[in-house]
Amino acid sequence: MQTLSTGKALDPLKKTIHSEKQSKLCALLVKAREKAGMTQTALAKKLGKPQSFVAKLEGGERRLDVIEFLEIAKHLKIDVKTALEKLA
Repeated sequence: MQTLSTGKALDPLKKTIHSEKQSKLCALLVKAREKAGMTQTALAKKLGKPQSFVAKLEGGERRLDVIEFLEIAKHLKIDVKTALEKLA
């Protein structure tokens, strides 16, 4: 664990890849994709990515950055504000 020069321990940000919020985000993405009637392969094609990219996002193996989320939201017609409120 890292410490400050005073000897006090730093409280590092906890990893979020396996957090409850990450799991909720994954479930939200799966639900939205299915509601849109899209397969992982179809969404991946729209994103210019391999199907494994979508599978890893939905399975929680890969974190999603904001720009990627906005692009996926556009294709799945996700209301970004509502989605973020659900995750907060």
